[in-house]
Amino acid sequence: MTTLLNTQDIAHMAQSLGVPALLQRMAAYIEADYLRWQEFDKCARVASHSQDGVIELMPIADASLYSFKYVNGHPKNTRDGLPTVMALGVLADVATGRPELLSELTLTTALRTAATSAMVAKRLARPDSRVMALIGNGAQSEFQALAFHHLLGIQEIRLFDLDPAATAKLQRNLRHVQGLRLSVCASTAEALRGADIVTTVTADKANATIITPEMLAPGMHINGVGGDCPGKTELHPGVLLAGKVFVEFEPQSRIEGDVQQMPADFAVTEFWRVLSNQASGRDSAEQITVFDSVGFALEDFSALRLLRDVAQELGLGQEVSLIPQMADPKDLFGQLQPKGPQALAA
Repeated sequence: MTTLLNTQDIAHMAQSLGVPALLQRMAAYIEADYLRWQEFDKCARVASHSQDGVIELMPIADASLYSFKYVNGHPKNTRDGLPTVMALGVLADVATGRPELLSELTLTTALRTAATSAMVAKRLARPDSRVMALIGNGAQSEFQALAFHHLLGIQEIRLFDLDPAATAKLQRNLRHVQGLRLSVCASTAEALRGADIVTTVTADKANATIITPEMLAPGMHINGVGGDCPGKTELHPGVLLAGKVFVEFEPQSRIEGDVQQMPADFAVTEFWRVLSNQASGRDSAEQITVFDSVGFALEDFSALRLLRDVAQELGLGQEVSLIPQMADPKDLFGQLQPKGPQALAA
């Protein structure tokens, strides 16, 4: 049998544990797996691009577990009442290939992306960071805001989105969060003034320049979340040149990240090397650091492990028969034959 988790199950986890605790556990699982980086069989995700979006498969495995995520990115979906990003994932036993868990990953992707952003910023941003600019106030923005508030101690978030309704939605959703001040700004440049950390999480599938060099200040940490496919960027090349750039999996980031704009010899550091003390992170208080985040399969692997464990703790999920249950594993055709009274009547 395979455990099925739906969106209501994920919501129940968030309500039972609390979003801060769920984000904290998510970040811990992701960090633990990043520290095992060399144990994973890794590849860049497989993408099928269309005029309006992209559909991707993201596989990864260690010696015990295999996972993949199916995920799309269609910025125009909101016109039809659909999320820009929708996802599901599988966690399977490597020894047998048996799928252990089938789960929604739309909500979970937002949680794991925010947890990853905060985990990385904990090592790259200045420890005294208290103000964050959040450019793009759509579906993932609240998750980013809460992760940085609860996991890094951000006290003020300066908001900007081309769509005022998106900013108003974020304000409604986070109005009761204690100790967090939300400041609405009239432009990206205004939002960045005085910010220690800058998170960009826009959705348009375009070579955009959300952040330009003149907006930067010494010591900023840039958390670039929205650039995640060929032809989609958020940062001016000058921003990358001004900072020390970190990525998840370089072969994938070169294709999909903001560094797709840069020459092949442009220096980047895979973040796992910082966690394992094989490379330095921030080198000074004045240095600008950039996390060119595109989302990597290892983070979904970690998220699925967490969902499996929390589902067991809380008694969540439905057992479903995705795989035939056979007395004789070689008699697959027998599964098509009538059973019970129908078989006797035949």
